[in-house]
Amino acid sequence: MANKKEEKDLEEKNDSSQNTKKSEEKNDSSQDTKESEEKTKIQDDENCEDKLAKMEEELEKKDEELREYVAHTQRLQADFENFKKQTEKQNQNIIKFANENLIKQILDSYEDIERALTKSNNEKELKEGVKLIYQKITDVLKKEGLEKIPTEGEKFDPFKHEALLVENNPDIENGYIIEELMKGYTLKDNVIRYSKVKVCKK
Repeated sequence: MANKKEEKDLEEKNDSSQNTKKSEEKNDSSQDTKESEEKTKIQDDENCEDKLAKMEEELEKKDEELREYVAHTQRLQADFENFKKQTEKQNQNIIKFANENLIKQILDSYEDIERALTKSNNEKELKEGVKLIYQKITDVLKKEGLEKIPTEGEKFDPFKHEALLVENNPDIENGYIIEELMKGYTLKDNVIRYSKVKVCKK
């Protein structure tokens, strides 16, 4: 009977010892898990800090690039404004002095007219002098690209002629010019004055 009680006490002691061991193992496991979680958290925090630092570095680079782009754009804008002002000034000078060469060429003829008026002894000399001056001016204007618009025997062209009068003429075809009333001119193929004409209309 005593042996059975001893065996039972021994079993209970073993069970208690095993339970204690299991509890200790469980506690150890729990402690390990907690430490692992803390390490993981620390690593995550370190990773977040690294990522944040990297993002801040990249943002700073982008800001620097943006500042460079803005500065470059401002320089281009300033260069364009200077170019625009320079071009406008050049265009103004071109317009201002566009006729300078032509006036220089006509000055000789202008002075010839003065000489013809002051030094001609009679009407014949004056007429001959004016005729020479007229031919000289004609040559200058032709050299500059001035041409008369033809009208004799021409069909009326609204892009070159201006009809001031119309008339039914049996000797002229319908739509053709009867008479030139005022000469017209082109300058380098561009009409600068329309020929004023009388047109046959039947």
